[in-house]
Amino acid sequence: MRSLMTAFCAALGVIPILLSSGVGAEIEKPLSIVLIGGLVTSTLFTLLVLPTVYVLVERIKDQYTRQSA
Repeated sequence: MRSLMTAFCAALGVIPILLSSGVGAEIEKPLSIVLIGGLVTSTLFTLLVLPTVYVLVERIKDQYTRQSA
C-alpha cells in the first residue's frame, strides 16, 4: 500500500508540469509523460506481476520437492 501512495503522490506532483504551456514546456512535458508512465508501470509490476511470479515459483518448487521425495 505504501508504494501505491508514494507513486500516486509523485504522479500528482508531476501533473502541473504535464499541463504547463510556458517557457520550457516543450522539454518538460515529454519528460513528465515518461515519468508518469514509469510510475504507473512500475507500480503495476510491483503490485500484480511480482506476487504472481512468486506464487508460480512456489508452486513449481512444491511440485519439484514432492516428486523428489
